[in-house]
Order: sequence, then structure tokens, then C-alpha cells
Amino acid sequence: MKTAERAFTTISGVPIEACYGPEQLQDLDPARDLGEPGEFPYTRGIHRDMYRGRLWTMRQFSGFATPEETNRRYRYLLDQGQTGLSVAFDLPTLMGYDPDHALSEGEVGKCGVSICSLEDMETLFRGIPLGDVTVSMTINSPASVLWAMYLAVAEQQGVDWAKLSGTIQNDILKEYIAQKEYIFPPRPSMRLVTDTIEFGARHTPRFNPISISGYHIREAGSTAVQELAFTLRDGIEYVDWALERGLAIDEFAPRLSFFFNAHSDFFEEIAKYRAARKIWAYVMRDRYGAQSERSLKLRFHAQTAGCSLTWQQPYNNVVRTALQALSAVLGGAQSLHTNSLDEAYALPGEHAVTIALRTQQVLAYESGIAGTPDPLGGSYFLEKLTLDTERAANEYIRKIDQMGGMIAAIEAGFPQQEIAAASYRYQRELETGERVQVGVNRFQSDDQPIELLQIDETAARQQCAKLAALRKRRDAGRAARTLDALKRAAEGSGNTMPFILDAVRAYATIGEICDALRSVFGAYQENTHL
Repeated sequence: MKTAERAFTTISGVPIEACYGPEQLQDLDPARDLGEPGEFPYTRGIHRDMYRGRLWTMRQFSGFATPEETNRRYRYLLDQGQTGLSVAFDLPTLMGYDPDHALSEGEVGKCGVSICSLEDMETLFRGIPLGDVTVSMTINSPASVLWAMYLAVAEQQGVDWAKLSGTIQNDILKEYIAQKEYIFPPRPSMRLVTDTIEFGARHTPRFNPISISGYHIREAGSTAVQELAFTLRDGIEYVDWALERGLAIDEFAPRLSFFFNAHSDFFEEIAKYRAARKIWAYVMRDRYGAQSERSLKLRFHAQTAGCSLTWQQPYNNVVRTALQALSAVLGGAQSLHTNSLDEAYALPGEHAVTIALRTQQVLAYESGIAGTPDPLGGSYFLEKLTLDTERAANEYIRKIDQMGGMIAAIEAGFPQQEIAAASYRYQRELETGERVQVGVNRFQSDDQPIELLQIDETAARQQCAKLAALRKRRDAGRAARTLDALKRAAEGSGNTMPFILDAVRAYATIGEICDALRSVFGAYQENTHL
């Protein structure tokens, strides 16, 4: 197809004009829409000097097999210059099952590390001072349980909770929308999230109790606008629940964090991040009356797009990841994970994850992009794309408001249906060749062999053996009493975090704790006939 005949659009289908100039920006008010870096509405960044003062946190997502093996990987990454840890958990942990549960068979340690008790968490962070390193944990439905284990390890290390820095993902709404790793129904799940937000506001002032995540919404096939809109509307829902609990907006809002996908359309992604900051600043100021500047500033972690990686010609993934990482940095990310070239096949091997980390380091120290905030600000194209992205996202937010909020929208199947339609359109474009994916539907060649990380059933056997020994060794009566107390707390209306902490300290397992909550809240089954 000749260039002149092509219909140019972003990955999300937004038309791209042949040229942009001042006429496309007649609606732009610099004071209202841009400001300076570090000034409201933070379109150009939340800090005046951005990376001149401090680089983004380089946080490689990692976890596999046993806590012992993952601990060794963490030590390796820290030795290689990584500046923050990010924990990937296996499927049984994500779903609140112990490794010896029938539903855990074949999954223990396969997509992340297996953690079922405080003993495992102690091993995971052995020799890693939690007061000196930030830790992010990608855990959602049982987030309060894993967070309690983390806090208990900090206690054992003698670290004051007030000094802990990091994040738990804890974004249950996006599970119902996209990722589907839920345990309990939406409303009791929201209660658990609100419990952590309240507990964090009172006890862990530097730790983010939630990372409101668009990443998995995008991985499910959404457009950039849908990712942005649904993520921010999820954030609004969490704010509403915290306010209903009785918290003041400026008491908890500064510790809300966000997590976005860094996809392949370079300029669309940068526009998305800029629009996100602007929308959130206006929402917090005008919708909620937040007074603290820290409440108005949207802080976000970015991860390059796993769904863009291909098993065909896997070394192409290094290039994709570098460009995606560049968009995240130019868009003002506070922390970043770069995917590894082998992740379309398996969890990353040591060689591949080192290349992924070096990609960030080359950007940070060799490219010159840290020299000035928002270096693409003022581009006619980027500013128009930012305005259009903002308007389209706000329209989605208004529609969900009219439906009664995000839970009502989820129960009606609205975001799920929107994402499914967008995913279908994108896949059809790939299959018809309308959209090019190098090495997949154009420029094919023989695949390039790569070495893969193999995880067999050894991890499962080791974890089950350790669990059996723990159950024999612990004070069974104490564990049972804490679980009974947790059930009673769940039946009431108080904060469940102190009771979960007691159960964790008694070495109750994640399966036992989640079963106690299941007995009260029930287990969620999605209505697939919407």
C-alpha cells in the first residue's frame, strides 16, 4: 500500500492528520491545560526538575519457584543496579490457596513465587533490609494478607512501619474488569481494600496501600483511552469508599498511586500519561476539594507491554521494550519495569532480565532524556493528542458516573464489553495485515533460539514439604484462635487488618486466612451472560 493511500491512526484507532500546527490547538489554554512542570494541573510532570533531581525507580518485576530462589534473584538484581524490588506471585498465591490445595496442582511457582505463610515471606526478604529498599507487590484479592506478612517481616527486622516505602497493587476493581483473579464478591472485596487504605493512612505514611492499575486493562485488549478512563474511574470509586469510611481526602489521597501500560504507539502513550495527570488533578481539586498539593499529583509506575511481545523473532522484543520504556520516561513515570525478551515464552531468565535492566540504565545515563522535564511539551501533535485523549477519557468517566459508579458498571458488564470490542478490532487488524507486527505478519523468518528459564515440579514439592513441617511446628491452637477472631471481625464492620496481622503472626497460611474470609463473604462467580 502506498503511503499516500494509508489511513494513519494510533493503535487505539484515533485518526492522525498529515500535519499539525497552531490551528489544531485553538482550544488550548496554556495556564489551564499545561502549567509548568511541578505546577497544577501537572500535565508536564509532578516535579519541577523531574529526573534532574532524581531518576525514576528501576523496578524489575520478578518472582518464580520458591522464596529461596526468588531471594537469590533479588540479590542479583540489586547487585546489578536495580533500585527497587517488585514481587510477582504464583497463581495459587494470587487466588488465596496453599500449595497443597488440589487447585494449586501444576501451578506452584510457575508464574511467580509461591508464598503461603509468614515463614515464606521471611525467606523471600532474608538479608534484604526493608527499611532501605522500596518494595512493590503485585497482589490483589488477598493483598491485605500478603501486606500483613510484609509488615510482620519488617517488625522482625526492627524496621519502624513509618519508614517502609513501597506499594501493594490491591486494585480489585480491575480484576473484575480485566484480569479475573478475584476471590470474593465486589462489595466485600472493596471493604478489604478500604481497610488497607485506612490502616495505611494511620500506620504506614510512606507506603502506598493501592496501585490503581490500568496495565492489566490494556493487556486485556483495551484502547489507550479505555485504559486511562477505566483506571481513573476505579480511582474515583476507591476515593468514594474511603470517604464513606470517614477518612478525610487529604488523609489518604497522597498515598494513592497508579500503574499504566507502556504500549507501542509512542506518542499516544506519552499523551495518555500527560492527560492522566491533568484529569486526576482536576478531579481531586474540583470533585473532592482536596487541599494538599500531594493529593493532586498523580504518581505512576509503568511497565512495558507484555501483550506486544512476540515468540516469533524474540530479539525484536528488546527494541519494542526500549521504545516503550522511552515513552514512559518522556511521559514522566516515577518508576518503571522493562519486560524481558523471553517473556512471550516463559518467566525471564537471568541473562534476559539483565538486558531489560540495562535498557533502563542506558536510557537514564546515556540518552540525555533526563536533562529536562517534558521535553516533548509544546509539540503541536502531542498537545492535540493529549487534549483529545483527555476529552475521550472524561466522556467515559461521565458515562460510568451516570451508571451509578464503577461497581454498577462492572455488574452491568460495561467495561468488559468495551474492552472485548476493542480487543477484537485490534486482532482483526493484525490478521488482515492492516496493522503490521514485525516478524509476525510481515518480515517473517526462522525463529531465533533462546535459552529459557524452566520451572518444574520441584518447587511444588519443596513448598508442600515446608508447609507440612510448619503446620506441625506452629502453635495450632493460637492459629485457630486468630482465624476465629478474623471470622468474627469479617462478620462485623470494623477494620480487618489487625486481625489478619494476628493470624499472620501466628503462622496461619494464606489458604486458611482466605478460607476464613470465604466462609463469611462467599466466593465470586462472574455472570458470563451479560
